[in-house]
Amino acid sequence: MHGHAHTEFTLSEPLAFDGVGLHSGAPVQMRLIPAPAGSGIVFRRTDLDNFEIPANGRNVARVSYATSLMRQGVLISTTEHLLSALIGHGVDNVIVEIDNLEVPILDGSSLPYVEAFLRTGLKAQRRRREYIRILKPVEVSENSREGVKFIGVYPGDGYQIDYRIDFPAPIGSERFLGDLETGAYADLIAPARTFGFREDEPMLRDMGLIRGASDACAIIIGGGAVQNGPLRFADEFVRHKVLDLIGDLALAGRRIQGRVVAERAGHAMHTALVSRLMKDRSAWELAYSYEEAAVPVREVSAAMPMPNLAAAHA
Repeated sequence: MHGHAHTEFTLSEPLAFDGVGLHSGAPVQMRLIPAPAGSGIVFRRTDLDNFEIPANGRNVARVSYATSLMRQGVLISTTEHLLSALIGHGVDNVIVEIDNLEVPILDGSSLPYVEAFLRTGLKAQRRRREYIRILKPVEVSENSREGVKFIGVYPGDGYQIDYRIDFPAPIGSERFLGDLETGAYADLIAPARTFGFREDEPMLRDMGLIRGASDACAIIIGGGAVQNGPLRFADEFVRHKVLDLIGDLALAGRRIQGRVVAERAGHAMHTALVSRLMKDRSAWELAYSYEEAAVPVREVSAAMPMPNLAAAHA
């Protein structure tokens, strides 16, 4: 199979979003601005003299319920859904202007971003996109009360993801198996919302978390049932974990070419894999071409059909 070389993309015009932070509950305004080729994804705190924090593995803060970036004591929190949308949709270069410490949760998924990208289209840039091509396995595992938690990345075509989760009812055991390079992100992953258990709410609020949570931005589970259905997919829970994974692995700084296998993982393990991968320079190489198992579908027009959707901790 011949490799395909893709160019980098940025936004064709600035996009504005506003809402509240899931954990802080603070109101926030955010603008995504086109950026030059080769600049990557950079957060800019407009409330702190435009202090900049590049979205890469060096700036990952210690995380549990959300993925946060920190540089010189300045924080950007809950970045995973936005980063997921950018890397999942093939937006390489963007400046994220934000006037508070947490990215707005919006509807708890990446769909609002992807819909905006599809509406305005992307702009191709005069630079070839580099991929992180995996050359050998890199793995992270941890024993927990629930059993073994595991994540690993392996050589492979495209960007394959095999994710299994196991939660109390009504979620149970779910598995997602798919390849991002087939252009499937917008339809299969972006609409999946974050979720949380009503039983965990007092503990999380005591920890100063989920102050912005509501049934408008998360699937709420209580008493063994979904309290604010309908679900967007029968297996929306595992799809949201895949959404988070793509956003967290975006902190490697480039899109991965290989196969990711995860079992009961979460933000801390996703970002631990990024750190381990970055440290082991023999495990990967930068590549321009992309060996794809499937025919690439790279749609940047607004003509792409979106799923028809009825209108928190990950």
